[in-house]
Amino acid sequence: MTAPTVPAPEPSTGRGSRIAGVGSYQPARILDNEELSQIVDTTDEWIRSRVGIQERRIADTESVADMATQAGRDALQHAGIEAADLDLVVVATVTALDRSPSTAGRVSAALGARNPAVFDLNAACSGFTHALAVADQAIRSGAANTALVIGAEKLSDFTDWADRTTCVLVGDGAGALVLTASPTPGIGPVHWGSVPELSHAVRIEEPKLRFQQEGMSVFRWAISEAATLARKTCEIAGIRPDELAGFVPHQANLRIIEPLADQLGISREITARDVVTSGNTSSASIPIAFARLVRSGQLPPDSPVLLFGFGGGFSYAGQVVRTPATGTVSGT
Repeated sequence: MTAPTVPAPEPSTGRGSRIAGVGSYQPARILDNEELSQIVDTTDEWIRSRVGIQERRIADTESVADMATQAGRDALQHAGIEAADLDLVVVATVTALDRSPSTAGRVSAALGARNPAVFDLNAACSGFTHALAVADQAIRSGAANTALVIGAEKLSDFTDWADRTTCVLVGDGAGALVLTASPTPGIGPVHWGSVPELSHAVRIEEPKLRFQQEGMSVFRWAISEAATLARKTCEIAGIRPDELAGFVPHQANLRIIEPLADQLGISREITARDVVTSGNTSSASIPIAFARLVRSGQLPPDSPVLLFGFGGGFSYAGQVVRTPATGTVSGT
């Protein structure tokens, strides 16, 4: 399949957004491969050889909103910004149980925000990069000045623990970024789209409401097409892959992440591989991995990083962002 033609980015208007803080939250319970092999017919070697995962975090009592709130609070503290200053909260999730109120609305109330615009966005595994683009565009247009963008998932609620092809993948958690208006944009133009013929490949649908996927179809697409789209994301941001300080793709499968980095000419040393200890957390995977790299000091301040999400829908979205210009502090 051929990637769509992407127009050149419009000239900067002198107003954009930058990342002021990052945060994350993961449940305390660790489900490693050995324990999982007592639940389903699998082994540690089978899981590591096929997806590269060693362990994942599973939420027991925490809801999607609980985890999103914790990650949001962590990001606000890192940014040194009060919840009362927020005028936009966007939560990317595919696993919220309630239709209303939105997860973003619950998070806003729990954090003590005043009257921000609040809504959820569902683009599955590329949900966070979609949400980040929407928040950036809101700030660029003047509709917002300070935004909290969160990816939060509790995939364990929608997992068939008897299906070893899917249950070995999933993890729970949330990650968040705080954006502020800036005359020097730190969020590059979004490159997004979809692959309609693969819309069925990753799904949670009636009547089972369980996570299902056609893993080989996703793998073939990722190996053959994702690098072209990720490279185009860099191109419209005006940067070469070899100029990046980091690469944070959706943490779907280590057997996808590493070949993708290789195709782009990006060192595996600067490529996020959080999937090994967190599993696939859908829309939460990119912000969790990004936050951990920033807070640990592995990504230097004010440096370019490629974010690229893909998955259910079948949708993709990516952008080159700059890390917070301030230093790091220890996080959760």
